[in-house]
Parts: sequence; C-alpha cells; structure tokens
Amino acid sequence: MLRYGKAIFMVTAAAVVAMFLYVSTGLVRDLSAQERQRMEIWADATREIVASFDSDKAVDIDFLLRIIESNTTIPVLLTDDAGTILQYRNFDLPQPVDSLNPGALSPANEAFLQSKLHALANTPNVIDIAISPASVQHLYYEDSTLLKRLSFYPYVVIAVMLAFIVVVYVAMLSSKRAEQNKVWVGLSKETAHQLGTPISSLMAWMELLPDMGVDTATVAEMNKDVNRLSTIASRFSKIGSVPQMVPADLNDVVGSAATYMATRISSRVRLTFTPAPGAIPVELCAPLFEWVMENLIKNAVDAMEGRGTIDVTTGTEGRTAFVEVTDSGKGIPRKNFKRVFNPGYTTKKRGWGLGLTLARRIIDQYHMGSIFVKSSTPGIGTTFRITLPLR
Repeated sequence: MLRYGKAIFMVTAAAVVAMFLYVSTGLVRDLSAQERQRMEIWADATREIVASFDSDKAVDIDFLLRIIESNTTIPVLLTDDAGTILQYRNFDLPQPVDSLNPGALSPANEAFLQSKLHALANTPNVIDIAISPASVQHLYYEDSTLLKRLSFYPYVVIAVMLAFIVVVYVAMLSSKRAEQNKVWVGLSKETAHQLGTPISSLMAWMELLPDMGVDTATVAEMNKDVNRLSTIASRFSKIGSVPQMVPADLNDVVGSAATYMATRISSRVRLTFTPAPGAIPVELCAPLFEWVMENLIKNAVDAMEGRGTIDVTTGTEGRTAFVEVTDSGKGIPRKNFKRVFNPGYTTKKRGWGLGLTLARRIIDQYHMGSIFVKSSTPGIGTTFRITLPLR
C-alpha cells in the first residue's frame, strides 16, 4: 500500500509540474506574439513616415510618431541594407549619450550596439521594412525585460516546486522511519521485560540445583545459558536508549563473539578468526556489538545450510577500523545487497527478518559506522563488512 502511495504522490507531482510548465509556456508564447505584433505596427509606422516624405499623401505624422515613442520596453535597432544603424531605442548603453548630440555614438556605445546587431541577426526577431522597391530597412528587436523574466519564471517556480516535493517526500520517509523505530524500540523493550521474569526464576533454580544433587558440570553449563539469556535480555533493553560507549580493542570484542559462536554452531562449519596485528582502539558498546557479530555468523551458517567455512577478519584502513565476515554459502544477488537490511526480508522458512535490520541500527546509529554487503557471488559466498571510526 505504501508503495502505491509513493507512486501516486510522484505521478501527481509530475502532473502538476507538467501542467504548470504547459500553462506558463503558453503565456510566454502569447506575450512573444503580442510583442511581435507591436514591432510590426512600429515597422508600419516607420514605413509610413518615410513614405510621407516621398509623396504628397496626407498622413498623421504625430500619430505615427506617438506609436514609435510609445515603445519604452522593447529594445529595437533599425538598420539599412548595408547594416548601418539608423536608429536604436531602449538599450542600456555602457556610456551616457551626449544630450546635445544624441546621434553621435561613442566607440564603446557603437561597439555595444554592433554586438547586439550581430546577436539579433541570428534570431527570428527581425522585420523587413520595404521603404521602396530599391530600399529596404531592417528592424531588429530583443525580448522585453518582462518577457525575459517570464521566460525564466516557470523554471524558477518548477525548481521551487520540485524542492518542495523532495522535502515532502523526505518528510514522509522520515515519518515512516520514525514510526518503524518506535515499533522496534517498543518490541525490544517489551521482549526484555517479558524475558526478565523467567530469567530471574531460572537464576533462583540454578542456586538450588547443587543442593538437589545435580552434577556440578551440568549446573555450570546450564548457568552459562542462563547468563546468556540475561545478556540477550540486556541487549534488547538497550535498543531505543543511548548505550554507553567505552574504549575497547576491536580484536578482543570480535574474538570473544567468534569464540562463543564457535562452540554453538555445527561441527561441519569451520569458523576461523584472523585478527589484525596489534590492538585496534575503538569506542563501542560490547554487548550490542557482539550481538551484531553473532547475527552475521548465524546468518552465514544458515546460508551454508550447516556446512562450509566462515572467516572473520579485522583490520584498519586509514582512520577506519573494519570487520569482515566471509562465508562459503549460496550468495546474495546484487539487486538484494541493500534489501537484506530491510525489515522482514528473509530467505529462511522460519524467521522474522529483523536480525540485519537491528544490526544496521546498532552500527549506524549507535556506533556511527556502517554495515554493508562488500561482495557476493551466487554459489560461492558472501562478505559482510562493518566499519567503525578509530579512536
């Protein structure tokens, strides 16, 4: 349902943007056509004024001059066939015009107008004015400032709309993620609470078992498992709260987790740990980090279906420490490299698909590191990598 909601939101947003662009483009096109009509009227007025000097035809010169003078927004250039500038209007010249001799142009203004003429000659904004069969003038015009602004305005608004859509989309994802976090936190704390009572009862029974004649070695092994349950409950209780980070040697923490798991997996699985030479100083919460390691190792065992090899290694690269867990399992398709960390993703018949999700939360949010699939080849194996900042 959420996937369809995202699709509907994106399609609606795209439709709104497309509609706005269509309407805005239409307005720009209409305004451009109106300016063209104004320039054609301006050209007709110029033709009539010139023609009045060569004939006895009665024309209203004042009216024609008012048409020409009324153009105060559209920059225009009037030239003859030889390209000589006869008249110009509404250009912001680089130098002031001499009020006593406005027809005389300074070299800078002359160069400026010539550059404008050259640019306008390569545009459709030109109107030919047939003064006589042997004389043709050319009217070049630029888009008005209003038209230029309106031409850019749709793209500015679209950029703002797209930014707004991105903000809304990110807010939706953040809200969804925050809701998921509340679910995980609530589930974890409730699990820890529910485990607390039977664990306390088991601890009490453990104290009574030696008096009941139960073998000491058996009691010791049972006590390890009870303590393990207590550790698991403690881990669940830490989800949602800020765990205490303490300085530690990454080799020691990873080695402890690997040693624990080595005695609790199938004898057909060979688990090896290769620590980096020397200590690797990091800050971490050992119970939670060991939980991540155990999840990765358990997943590796499941991927190999109880037979194969698991290699755990540690090392450093620059200011970063890393842990790699490599198995000889069935591998992960590249398209699922990121999906394996999504809640509910699992390839097992029995399982909730939460192990890697919690592992990523522990590493990303609490340890300021990262966890990802470094490489995987179907039928050969997979390597997960955890990175942490060095202390």
